[in-house]
Amino acid sequence: MAIKAPIVLAVDTSDLATAVEWVKATESVVSTYKLGLEFFLNLGHDGVLAVSEQTDSDIFLDLKLHDIPHTVSGAARAISHLRPKYVTVHASGGSAMVAAAVQSLPSTMVTGVTILTSLTEMDVAEIGYKSNALESAVGLAKIAINAGARAIVCSPLEILAIRQSVGDEITIITPGVRADSQISHDDQVRTMSPREAIDRGANLVVIGRPITSLWSKGSSAMRDGAQLIAAQIL
Repeated sequence: MAIKAPIVLAVDTSDLATAVEWVKATESVVSTYKLGLEFFLNLGHDGVLAVSEQTDSDIFLDLKLHDIPHTVSGAARAISHLRPKYVTVHASGGSAMVAAAVQSLPSTMVTGVTILTSLTEMDVAEIGYKSNALESAVGLAKIAINAGARAIVCSPLEILAIRQSVGDEITIITPGVRADSQISHDDQVRTMSPREAIDRGANLVVIGRPITSLWSKGSSAMRDGAQLIAAQIL
């Protein structure tokens, strides 16, 4: 089997048929598929299973669980049979909450989300973090890893500092990457190119609209778009 690129394709759709077609068009290139909250709330467990049955790529269930430890433990157990490779929790929920998810998902890499890539420094201060985005993200990553998480989500700007803090064994997953030619950052404000993110130490880069927007031109255009980005990374 050909080596797949370290791309997490964001399957941001609530239409199952479209999701399956996106997977079929790109599975020769994409190593991981991210199914987020919109997808899960619309299509549920059956939707996740339908996508996972279409591919041998990994599933990243991006639910960003965030509640008291007991509730997160129950939510994690409720999705454990789906056996995703990754499930996200907000590291800001604290070590007990992260540990509860880890205990309930022994076959899954619980993934701590640090500071959302949509947040500016002003947003971070307004929320009440005592430090800037970089320092806050590093602190949250340490909380998650010390509680048993095996992966971290952070913006490209925090990769180097987090990698130095958590070591080489932890998987770093990075949203907020954009092709060099793209001007619009959409709802992401702390961004860089996929190649730069990998060079800084990310294991996986999350990419959505730069690939999925090509679907209107057909499956081959979508596959070609994924291959073009993959060529920039590999």
